[in-house]
Amino acid sequence: MFSIFFSCGSTVKETSEGDTGTLNDLIETGKAVTKDANRDKKAEETETTTTMEVGEVTELNNDRDIVTGANRFNQYLPLLKGKSIGIVANQTSIVSVESEPNTMDGRRTATIENMHLVDFLVGRQLNIQSVFAPEHGFRGTADAGEMVKDGVDTATGLPIISLYGNNKKPSVAQLKGIDIMVFDIQDVGARFYTYISTLHYVMEACAEQGIPLIVLDRPNPNGHYIDGPILELEHKSFVGMHPIPVVHGMTIGEYAQMINGEKWLANAAQCDLTVIELKGYTHDSTYSLPVKPSPNLPNDVAITLYPSLCFFEGTFISAGRGTDMQFQVFGAPSLPERFYDFEFTPQANEGAKYPKFKGELCHGKDLQNYPRMDQLNLEWLIEAYVANDRKIDFFNDFFTKLAGTKKLQEQIEQGFTYREIRKTWQAGLKDYNRMRQPYLLYE
Repeated sequence: MFSIFFSCGSTVKETSEGDTGTLNDLIETGKAVTKDANRDKKAEETETTTTMEVGEVTELNNDRDIVTGANRFNQYLPLLKGKSIGIVANQTSIVSVESEPNTMDGRRTATIENMHLVDFLVGRQLNIQSVFAPEHGFRGTADAGEMVKDGVDTATGLPIISLYGNNKKPSVAQLKGIDIMVFDIQDVGARFYTYISTLHYVMEACAEQGIPLIVLDRPNPNGHYIDGPILELEHKSFVGMHPIPVVHGMTIGEYAQMINGEKWLANAAQCDLTVIELKGYTHDSTYSLPVKPSPNLPNDVAITLYPSLCFFEGTFISAGRGTDMQFQVFGAPSLPERFYDFEFTPQANEGAKYPKFKGELCHGKDLQNYPRMDQLNLEWLIEAYVANDRKIDFFNDFFTKLAGTKKLQEQIEQGFTYREIRKTWQAGLKDYNRMRQPYLLYE
């Protein structure tokens, strides 16, 4: 576990005392992100000094200088006192709290543990009326695209309202009696990752009903770059609602400000928005997620590869669903073994009840040791297209929704190189980068 030693001032020293254990041992929701080499290296550091305000706790992970919005308790708890609260949350909505302190060697020692934000707020005797859950559900175990039903949280007895499927936007009836909404979900910085679409609809509903919204900001693990084609609005869908690139380079709080500022909500409405900012974060910060954000993004490598490999979801190629290497490998039975010598066989598992090529041997590439990316990679996609004998079967209708444009598929089919395709993105990326500047909160 991690111990914290308090001195008379506000400087806190953290020391590592062995293995932290899995987050399953600490919280009921979610599962710990698998460790990788980068995180293990950081974990070897034995002592870090962080200056924090009273009422702040660094998250129980290896990025000890970053304080999430959810952990800046004194910034938002006063805003919730005496209010009827709705909260949009999933398994990533965690806070780090102190256990009862002990006295050792004359020093006051407290242990830090992670717990779910909803449990934390209930424990503070705050009045939570409803919990709203995005794609994958409140506990984060549903398949991508799977219908998530309303229900009751067994831990707290609170009603759970699904914001996926036919009910993507909170209704007037579902918001009745709510004084304030809280949004706390970990994003990964890709346009087709649907949590930012859920954010849009929550902001829109709050704006229409005059309900203030607090967004507890979290780091973007892909926040150090922007890349990809800009979405064309005729291809707008739940996997892409706004004219932004595939990799948008913003935190969820910054993105909320952009939705408001660009008047993307229906009827150009604007939400009464408060962002509880991160502390100690920049867009160049590396950040290992302490809880996997969805069933098929199990570790840092999957998260860095996701913006590039997700294009395979719009093709017949598997991106590793149904294995424990999701979004770290790709392949298909028909890819030629002489070029694709890595093999895997998808089977039903958490987050993939019906994976592509279930029970079939796939030939592909293993990218599990790939370093942190700073631009999209289309070469894997282009090479797989070229290697596939039946070009007519390669793409499906979902590809255009993921790309946000028909042009990318057409360019690949016409034999454009990756560099030639990238050149066609540059003007749009320049305009987008200019547009987002007023909404950035961090360097």
